Amino acid sequence: QVQLTESGGGSVQPGGSLRLSCVNSGGSFGPRTVAWFRQAPGKDREIVGAVSWTLRTYYADSVTGRFTITLERGTGSVYLQMTNLNPEDTAIYYCARSRPHREYDIPRELPEFDTWGQGTQVTVSS
Repeated sequence: QVQLTESGGGSVQPGGSLRLSCVNSGGSFGPRTVAWFRQAPGKDREIVGAVSWTLRTYYADSVTGRFTITLERGTGSVYLQMTNLNPEDTAIYYCARSRPHREYDIPRELPEFDTWGQGTQVTVSS
């Protein structure tokens, strides 16, 4: 059974950086996408970025240029490097694995993901 385990969250000051890890255990990666979502208090869960098994990537406009998502193909683990963090980035961050999909697709909607991690808290404040 596939399990996703996030780590790397914490508290940082504005302008700081964090690197989140999503370890994939118990299953193969492809042909799927792993994405990072986040949910702030009182808000809907939203996608942050995603990487497909073909190494296609997607980023939300709010994080483009600040966040980088990478896939470690051998293990299927995914990392989210976050730089220049601001208070609006405060949220619980979740990694999620999609259902199998076609080569040129990159899922971005919640219903397309069927396996979720438990989440890791990121807090940005001075």
